[in-house]
Amino acid sequence: LKRALTSSKEVANPGIVKVVTNSNGEALYFSRAPIPCDREKGPGKFVAGLHYVHLGIYIYTRETLLRVSTLPTSPLEEAEKLEQLRALEHGVRIRVWETGHQSLRIDTPKDLREAESALKRMTRQRTPVRSAARTTARGKR
Repeated sequence: LKRALTSSKEVANPGIVKVVTNSNGEALYFSRAPIPCDREKGPGKFVAGLHYVHLGIYIYTRETLLRVSTLPTSPLEEAEKLEQLRALEHGVRIRVWETGHQSLRIDTPKDLREAESALKRMTRQRTPVRSAARTTARGKR
């Protein structure tokens, strides 16, 4: 999945993995670098409709997963520390769909701490909901 970025700060952040796709929605490249670069605006400058964050959700056929898991790590994967580049470098096509969903990313220890805090806040704010089975057992419908 990919979601449109909204600022130069996001584009320049190496903690945010950017994705560039072709006209068929297939990944051309994933990078921590600010890609693509608008030549006139300069590297890392946000351009609406041009910059997307990669959301790390994958769906593989069994055969593809078995194939990718046995491939050696690739130079690009090693450089960027992005496992999906192994598949791309070995000719596996990765289809990317766009979403408007804003999700938490967990790529660093700091991201993990922030996600844990968010989960705790969500858990505290949740109100108890009666299950249908308990309500029916009490004779209420």
